[in-house]
Amino acid sequence: MNRTDKAAVIERLRNELEGVPSIVVADFQGLDVESVTDLRDRFRAAGVEYLVVKNTLLKKSVEGTERETISPLFKGNSAIAFHQEDPAAPAKIMTEYVRENPKLVLKGAWLDGNLLDENGVKALATLPGKDELRAKLLSVFQGSGTRVVRLLSAAPTSFVQVLMAREKQQSESV
Repeated sequence: MNRTDKAAVIERLRNELEGVPSIVVADFQGLDVESVTDLRDRFRAAGVEYLVVKNTLLKKSVEGTERETISPLFKGNSAIAFHQEDPAAPAKIMTEYVRENPKLVLKGAWLDGNLLDENGVKALATLPGKDELRAKLLSVFQGSGTRVVRLLSAAPTSFVQVLMAREKQQSESV
């Protein structure tokens, strides 16, 4: 790869990593082609980018950015995974895959300026994803609206019941 090709790869990586909430790094040494294909398919289905790039190019692509703290993880065989919006998606897929295939080794991750170790990646994987959080928020909104309607209708209903009881009481006394 000549100098201009390297510069193009660095610039492309810099642009792709710009604004991502997290980057997960793993060592893929020992994985066979079928395993890597399976892993890539899982990433693709979730909208996660998975790249294997030379460490020197990865280091240069994060150099001078807020993601520079991840540079120490770029040693040996390195693959990175990231999602443009969901910080937990790459960690969930990799953590699940590591349970099935221990040849994939989690090195760590970068999350909003912080460097995470393997345990940090596993903790990140337990967080609810973006879609899960949206669903929970929607249920809170729906539940609140239902409660407000019930509360607003309770007062008139109670008032009508009091009036009916009073009317019944008056008709019995006459």
